[in-house]
Amino acid sequence: MRLFSRSALFGLCVAVVVSAPSHASTVVNRSFHSDALGRDWSYTVYLPTGYRHDAPRLPVLYLLHGNNGDANDWLTQGHLQAAADGLIERKDMPPIVIVMPQGGTDWWVDRKEKRESAFFDDLLPEIETRYAVATQRSARMIGGVSMGGFGALRYALTQPERFCGALLLSPAIYANEPPRASAARRVGVFGEREFEPHVWHELNYPAQWERYMSRPYRLPMFIAAGDDDLAIQADASTLYTHLRLAGNPAALRIIDGGHTWDVWSALLPAALQYTARCVKPAAQEHPSTQRP
Repeated sequence: MRLFSRSALFGLCVAVVVSAPSHASTVVNRSFHSDALGRDWSYTVYLPTGYRHDAPRLPVLYLLHGNNGDANDWLTQGHLQAAADGLIERKDMPPIVIVMPQGGTDWWVDRKEKRESAFFDDLLPEIETRYAVATQRSARMIGGVSMGGFGALRYALTQPERFCGALLLSPAIYANEPPRASAARRVGVFGEREFEPHVWHELNYPAQWERYMSRPYRLPMFIAAGDDDLAIQADASTLYTHLRLAGNPAALRIIDGGHTWDVWSALLPAALQYTARCVKPAAQEHPSTQRP
């Protein structure tokens, strides 16, 4: 393992390579200044074996973590690096860059902070400038787990022109209201002092459905949950049914288990493989098309 850091002097980002064996994928932790948040924002990025900044641009997947989780949960508990390495080595998935931003407990919306605005206005330009990743819809994907599934589905439905596919692992997308035990009722996002149902409904996916269906874009969606995660697997199944009835490509996987990383780690390889199928080979760009 090789570790190094770069000073943030003169406005440069901080970068730490946390995994860099020879001839293998790397994982890098970075931070940059977000105007929307008014502060520095950190993210972790997976770079596949053979990644070079001066090579043709690669597809990119953004993964949103769960409530009170951490961007690195995808790696430490979801074993994402090994899953992606294996899929790419077996040619079950093209080489892709995977970006995992930090999200706290804000449910990826503009409530506590302007997290949704920061994602689109700050994070995407940061990644597309700093890394050799594709800048067009046909090679950009979105995904999330639990709270991150709520955010990923919202982004997919409100801005489908930005993404070609989505993966939703145990998405907390309760079509009616979150159950009493849900963190959504306690985090101070969906209401100023206490949970307000009208705020939840304004931000949740059913409110975005008609607009999404009225537009020409369709995102294939991989939806999955554990069978003991009763409320979430029921809403995941309902979403899948609605998508299929509307002619929107989707896959559903319900496996044994609850709302845990054991389930999500088991589902991740199939989720990555399915989602990456939306990438069009012609989508590659040369780094010379990077923005200044």
